Amino acid sequence: MASTAGQQSMGSHAPKLAELTDKVLFDDVWQRPGLSQRDRSIITVSALIAMNRVEQLPFHLQRARDNGVTRDEIAELITHLAFYSGWPTAASAITVFKQLEE
Repeated sequence: MASTAGQQSMGSHAPKLAELTDKVLFDDVWQRPGLSQRDRSIITVSALIAMNRVEQLPFHLQRARDNGVTRDEIAELITHLAFYSGWPTAASAITVFKQLEE
């Protein structure tokens, strides 16, 4: 069986949560035809920034890049969110984004 994101990140401690992450979230929700993978990445990164969930941000920023969201688009997304989710959430997101780029 191939190793998956859920199994890699939490499988040894929370196998059911890992299974739900892989089979429901990534194999079902993320695959639904109503939105592109790129759009889902933009939405997810925006929600994580707005809720200040920086621990999950590195994975989803990389996934966004893999799904075709450019570096400049991510920077613009973070700048835009500063006015809606607050300067601290944007500043935290930029810190994570910079670390990912290094």
